[in-house]
Amino acid sequence: MAHPDVHTTHLTRDTTRAIFAMRQRTWPDGQAVRVFVLSNDSTVHGRFAKERLAVYPHQLQLAWDRMVFSGTGQAPTRVYSQVEMRGRIASTPGALGYLEREYLDDSVQVVTME
Repeated sequence: MAHPDVHTTHLTRDTTRAIFAMRQRTWPDGQAVRVFVLSNDSTVHGRFAKERLAVYPHQLQLAWDRMVFSGTGQAPTRVYSQVEMRGRIASTPGALGYLEREYLDDSVQVVTME
């Protein structure tokens, strides 16, 4: 899901993986993307990483750590609940994150992925 002002409504798995791995820092239209994730021990985070990105959560963490320690990038912003995730996405231009369906509302837009 994304901030309501994001113009992209569909992403490929490869693009989504690149964004969440922090290798791609902009939306396809050039707008800066701000990535939000739940903690590594969250079942929602684990399911998202494995089912949607086809990677394990520890692989994402390794990629983020490498970029942070080498000075070539930064890790995504970590949030502590799906309610916080929805609030941060709704209030941060260019934001991207993930939620279970029951947490979706009109404050965020759904971005589909193939």
